[in-house]
This record gives sequence, C-alpha cells and structure tokens, in this order.
Amino acid sequence: MDLRLTHLINGEARSADAGAWLEVFEPATGQAYAQCPEGSASDIADAVEAARLAFPAWSALPAADRAAWINRLADALEARVDDFAAAESRDVGKPLALARNLDIPRAVSNLRFFAAAATQFASESHGAPGIVNYTLRQPLGVVGIISPWNLPLYLFTWKFAPALAAGNCVVGKPSEVTPVTAWMLGELAREIGFPPGVFNIVQGRGGIVGQALVDHPKVKAISFTGSTAVGVRIAESCGRSLKKTSLELGGKNATLVFADAPRAKLLDTVVRSAFLNSGQICLCGSRLLVQRPYYDEFRDALVARAQAMVVGDPLDGSTNLGPVVSKAHFDKVMACIALARAEGGRVLCGGEAVAPGGRCRDGWFIAPTVIEGLGPGCRTNTEEIFGPVVTLQAFDTDEEALALANATPYGLSASVWTADLGRAHRLAERIEAGVVWVNTWMNRDLRTPFGGVKQSGLGREGGWEALRFFTEAKNVTIDLG
Repeated sequence: MDLRLTHLINGEARSADAGAWLEVFEPATGQAYAQCPEGSASDIADAVEAARLAFPAWSALPAADRAAWINRLADALEARVDDFAAAESRDVGKPLALARNLDIPRAVSNLRFFAAAATQFASESHGAPGIVNYTLRQPLGVVGIISPWNLPLYLFTWKFAPALAAGNCVVGKPSEVTPVTAWMLGELAREIGFPPGVFNIVQGRGGIVGQALVDHPKVKAISFTGSTAVGVRIAESCGRSLKKTSLELGGKNATLVFADAPRAKLLDTVVRSAFLNSGQICLCGSRLLVQRPYYDEFRDALVARAQAMVVGDPLDGSTNLGPVVSKAHFDKVMACIALARAEGGRVLCGGEAVAPGGRCRDGWFIAPTVIEGLGPGCRTNTEEIFGPVVTLQAFDTDEEALALANATPYGLSASVWTADLGRAHRLAERIEAGVVWVNTWMNRDLRTPFGGVKQSGLGREGGWEALRFFTEAKNVTIDLG
C-alpha cells in the first residue's frame, strides 16, 4: 500500500486501538492504494476526552485568537493546494482540474470565512423602561462532525470551521470511502502546532465510529451530511438525549426550463448541474422539467452535449467525467438505470459502463445518461440516484411545472430558468426547497443559509446560521433599579 493513515487525537497521530485497517480504493483503477484505521468506540472516547479537556482553554480564547489559528490552518492548506488536489482526485475519482479549481480552494475559503466570522459574530439586546435584556451565545463544548465521501475536504471544513470559530472543540469523522485529505489536514494541524485536543479526527466505519460519536454523552451536537436513511437514524439516536442535530441529507432536485429561458448560458449550466462530479453532488439537478414548446430542441441539444462529454482518466486534462466513487456505488447506479428501463424509460444516451482502458481499465466509469418517458411518481423520479443520470419531463403551464417540481419526498434545491421575473419570484416562493436558483446553479455565497426541507434535512448551515447552531443562546435580564 502507498499510504497508511492515522487518527488525530489530542494532537497526536494514532493507529486504531483495535489495530484493524480498512482498504481505500482509487475509483479510476479499482485498486486499493491506502489503509485507513478501522476506528472503534474506544478511539471516539479518547478523542472526546481530549476535546473535553481542551475546551475550557479554547473557548476562553478571544475570538481573534481562535480566528488566527483557523487562518494558520488555511495558510498551510493553501500552500499545498496541488498536493491536496491530487489526493482528492485520486480518492474520489473526480477530474484533477475540478479538485484543483473547486474543491480545495473552497476548503480554504471555508476556513477563512469562518475565521473572519468569529470576530464579527454578535448577539441581540432588547431595552425596555428600567430593564435591559441581552443574549449570550456560548459554545456548546465538544461537538461531532460527520462528513460525506463526495466532497470530502470541501464539506469537512464547511462543518468544523464554524464549530471551532464559535469556541467548540471538534471530533470529526470523515467518510471511510474517501479519508485521505482529512488525514492530510490533520497532519497539517500537527505541523503548525494546532492546540492539542481542539481538533480531532477519528477514521473508520460510519456504523461503528459514527454511531459511537452520535451516542457519546459528552458530545453536545452532531452535524451530519449524508444519506437520508442514515440521517433518520442519527436523528432518532440524538432525539433520545435531546442532542442538537443538523442534518444535510439527500436531494432529487428539479431544473425548471421555460420556453422563454435565456439561452446564453443555459445548456452549459444545465449540463454542469447534471453531471458535475459524475452527478455525485447533493445539489445536482437530476430532474429536468422542460416546457413543451422548447422540449424537443432542448432534449436533442442536451443529448448531443452529454454524448460529447469525455469519460476517462481523472488525470487527463480533457476528461469531463471521472468514475463514480466505489464498486458498491457503481452497482447501485447501474441498478437504478436498469430500474428506469423496467419502468418504461427510454435511455436516449449513456446507460452503460465505460472502460477507458490503460490504467483505468478496471475503474468504475458510467456514461452520462439521459432518460425520458417516465412520469413523476415512478421510483426513478422520486428516489435519489446520485450518479451521472438525469430524466426529462415535459410540462405546459406554470402550475404543472410547480407540481412536478414538488412531486418528490426531497426538498434541497431547484433551478428555474425563465426571462419572466414575476414567474421566477412566484415559483421560488412556492417550490418546496431550501435553495432556489434563478438562471444559474451552484452560485453559492457563504453568508447565506443552506439546507433542505422534507427528507432533505433539518436545520441550516452557512453564515450566522452555522455559528448559531454551534452555540447556545442564553438570555440575561437586568433590572436597572
């Protein structure tokens, strides 16, 4: 094996207490290339205890000092963007250029944004005759972070940065499928002398390490991004102890394309929203709803674009789509395509595995797939696939478009493409989603709230919402007498 990873506990690199290891696979080759510690409940207990002991000193630091530490970590990461991008590309299978231009720079931005936010975070006061009320927002203590495999460093930093900025100490659990960049970040933290115990990383399986983190009585909050099924189990576990919970879960997002949609960047953006990261982003627009007068033209242009995409080695600069993340996920996505066919869907392009050859001959590649002919109630249009697969549905009226958009148990995001500003506002208000984009996609401002409704989750991340989640509000009332 090229790599043997470690936990980060109390500022030290540690192997799993049980001495067991998990194999880490490179999706492009289908071969194992690293070993990840198979952590246990005892590793979580050690990390939580280290965080508990570090909390008084960390929470007592002035916000500017906590911000300085987070910025030092951002500086160290920014100095090694190329190394981290190469590792992220290898671990996830995403094109190297995508990791270099999006994932790692966004991780740096997350750290810098919440470092700055720590120095600006304020609370409320309310005056009345002879009385002053003010609100303290105090850190919770030890908090747990569980991040997914699709955007490993991007989403890991998105969670732990506000937790640290607010004065908490963190025990983070990255995905065992893509653990490498979290380990590398832990090594950076050790190199810069990050205060021991403040930031801990325990590697391992979700059902063991993640569950132990969720169940630990000293962990005051859990922030989780992942599948709805796992999110429900976490909510049940946290509910028994009334533990604070933030859940960013699945999506089955609609892209509504009206006949008057501005054409300049429409197809480029819709193709990107459908297939970026091989469709393995919770915000991808997997249900394309197109107004009937424009349907045929849009469908033919979309299929031509999808067929022209290069599926291949993530290290090749011409590659548009890399592999999906694992053999298990490859099998799931291919089963979903088979289900779509069984449900009566017409596969207009894709629908099969791709074998690029060379070093990637055994990788887990799937051609970008476009399907039409399925109604809103079928499993293909209601269940999350999380791969390079989109469906097309036609509509006539605004009301029909709205009904199709909302015909799913999920409610994370949606995109509306129209030149009619009044229509855009009306639909944005009524679409059941936490994020609605108009004539754009994935245009993210870190100050804005992020999260979903229905089975897409509970709570919001980003901006002040994240800092509020990681703090407890306490009202103080003073009689001025």
